[in-house]
Amino acid sequence: MAVSQEAFPARKRRPSVGAFVSPNFSDKKLLQSLFFLSQEISSLQPLRVLLKKTSASIIRKSRMISILFEELVRNPVNIFPPSAALCFEELYIVLQRIKILLEDCSSCSKMWLLMQIPSICNSFRQLIVELSTLLDIFPAKELNLNQDVEELLNLIKKQCSEKAADCTDRSDENLRTEVLKMLENIKREIVPDHSKLFEFFDRLGLNDSTSCSNEIENLEDEVQNQKDDKSKADIVALIGLVRYAKCVLYGASTPRAAIRRQKTIGELNIPADFRCPISLDLMRDPVVVSTGQTYDRSSISLWIESGHATCPKTGQTLSHTQLIPNLSLKNLIAMWCRDQRIPFESTEVNVKPNGVMLNKTALEAIKMTVSFLVNKLTASQTSEAIDRMVHELRVLAKTDSDSRTCIAEAGALPLLVKFLGSENPSLQVNSVTTILNLSILEANKTRIMETDGVLNGVIEVLRSGATWEAKGNAAATIFSLTGVHAYRKKLGKKTRVVKALLDLARMGPTNSKRDAMMAILNLAGDREAMGKLIEGGVVDMVAEVMDSLLEEAVAVLEVVVKRGGLMAVAAIYHGNIVKKLTDVLREGSDRARESAAATLVNICRRGGSEMVAELAAVTGIERIVWEIMGTGTGRARRKAATLLRILRRWAAGLIGEHVHSQHSTTVNMTSTTIVLPS
Repeated sequence: MAVSQEAFPARKRRPSVGAFVSPNFSDKKLLQSLFFLSQEISSLQPLRVLLKKTSASIIRKSRMISILFEELVRNPVNIFPPSAALCFEELYIVLQRIKILLEDCSSCSKMWLLMQIPSICNSFRQLIVELSTLLDIFPAKELNLNQDVEELLNLIKKQCSEKAADCTDRSDENLRTEVLKMLENIKREIVPDHSKLFEFFDRLGLNDSTSCSNEIENLEDEVQNQKDDKSKADIVALIGLVRYAKCVLYGASTPRAAIRRQKTIGELNIPADFRCPISLDLMRDPVVVSTGQTYDRSSISLWIESGHATCPKTGQTLSHTQLIPNLSLKNLIAMWCRDQRIPFESTEVNVKPNGVMLNKTALEAIKMTVSFLVNKLTASQTSEAIDRMVHELRVLAKTDSDSRTCIAEAGALPLLVKFLGSENPSLQVNSVTTILNLSILEANKTRIMETDGVLNGVIEVLRSGATWEAKGNAAATIFSLTGVHAYRKKLGKKTRVVKALLDLARMGPTNSKRDAMMAILNLAGDREAMGKLIEGGVVDMVAEVMDSLLEEAVAVLEVVVKRGGLMAVAAIYHGNIVKKLTDVLREGSDRARESAAATLVNICRRGGSEMVAELAAVTGIERIVWEIMGTGTGRARRKAATLLRILRRWAAGLIGEHVHSQHSTTVNMTSTTIVLPS
């Protein structure tokens, strides 16, 4: 079978038996707690789709137990005999486990529940056996139960002693077997029979596009609950089946009238422990060095490769340079990213989200879904129908590298070009965002640049898109493409790209401004593009957005000065640039202060004694610099130390010597990192 019973162990969300402990209650409190707990279980509804008979049976037993304890609460015994107290404590634990299991089954994915039928039935069976054992030793005589209560107790005993197999629904098992066969056929590249597929999904209550979308989200949560890679991959295969069924049975999802743009990482409040101490960005691949400190692999690798033999955070000498993956932290970061609805992916092309490698079944399900959607796009369709199909491709292109590969290889890009100029704003947004998601894959960057009309289409959306969201996602696509040096040079030569990005950065809403700023920052890495940016008014733009997007603005300013644009900066700021940057040193975020310090170093080197004199005249500048040297990022501390040396040489009358000597002794370890938008 493609998916075996063993592939789906018990959910990690459900506590183990050992996690339940006996309550430390008084006799009276324990009796009341048992009554309330059994009442809670009694009030639960039996499961509606799967395990209906099993859940109804155990709820019925709990209802009778609640009546039993209601009688005991009404006619309390002053002191429990030891045997009664022990029995009640164990009953409390068993009832807790029953309640958790029922709630767990009612809230989880239906497809996952179907795959878990054997193990869940066994769990219910064990609980009924334990309940039966405890009722057998129930100290009825010591508690002086009246005849009615004793009869009720005997009735409960009888029901709990019945064979648990009697409450197992064979239709659940048969459905599970049929779905497993379908997964096996998908693995063998056999397209599922649509009538059979409809029958399965209708029985599971997945009978429209919305319920299927909710099911996919629930299955994605299940991936997080598993630690075994094979189990994760098999759940991803189930996601593939549900997504395929949603498309072929109920049509692709209808995009919401006003899709709320997902936040980029730059807009989120990232927990401090999830940031790399060097880059201050969200860690994608956290590793531990010999001192016990954790860094993102790319940042610490660059630090070590630059000749450093110390820990950036502690200053201790590294006993070795081996980097040990911090898997527990990586899992926590991945879970946080999922909660925030932002992608968590390594920059490696073949690494899947959450470390899940797709199995053959999952991959074939993706191929079938993509083939269906692309074929639908080539057929005659209404604008609304096309929009739904493209929206589905957009969602699929966001999931993993295999999906991006399949979509591109199926020939989706030439089709998407046709919709970039659509008068339907939703279709335009979905089309350009699909291209953005596809561009995350390195191989697809080349496809986008080489497929006729795609790049020009994206640029036109950037210039005159129907919505700010479309323009912002076009800017994010340009940002993604400029990650390749050759494409950065090509795009940087296009005046219309530079102008459109600068206009968006000036006039767009905050989200779109940020997308444009990140693309501008990437383009600024090329000298020829920097010339066009300066001609286009990048310094004016930075001055306009400095208050609303401080970190991005100062980062762009740093690159402008570094690439020879100091005169343009000085002209725009009318001699106030040093004061503006020292204000950032006082009150900016860690990243903004880092960029400001680096920019001031370059200004002093390139601007000569006049700029140094202006910096030295700032009130309290040495105190500000000392503060950054003590509390700033690693790079900020190094730049602050350089600024302090500049100020002291100025005070000693040696600034002329400094300008030439310091350039060779200060190492620029890392450039400011701007996060790719989701």
